[in-house]
Amino acid sequence: MLADPKLEARAERVGEALRCLVCRNQSIEDSEADLAHDLRVLVRQRIAAGDSDQQVILYIRSRYGDFVLLRPPLEVSTLLLWGGPLLILLAGGIATWRFYRGRRGVDTPPLDPEERGRLSALIGKSAEP
Repeated sequence: MLADPKLEARAERVGEALRCLVCRNQSIEDSEADLAHDLRVLVRQRIAAGDSDQQVILYIRSRYGDFVLLRPPLEVSTLLLWGGPLLILLAGGIATWRFYRGRRGVDTPPLDPEERGRLSALIGKSAEP
């Protein structure tokens, strides 16, 4: 914790924007993991040294990549991250469409005379009490 409440509030705000690399879906402020603790300490050291919020985020991002950001920017390197769910949904829709389209065109061949005779015999037997 920083002694200055304003700096501590900035550190918490920056920490809320950074993902815990162990927990994956938590910010470093919400996580109890050791790595999240180390990142919280690093954020507070950088803020105490006079870095702006953006400089702190850029410093940590340069070491851990875009994955450390809870809201990664839309860039060429993150297009798959942003578009991945849409691509999976689209691929599933196309696969479903092709499956049902292929099933519609399958016709059952007509029964040959031998099969008709057996069917008539079966129907005749099932109709009798």
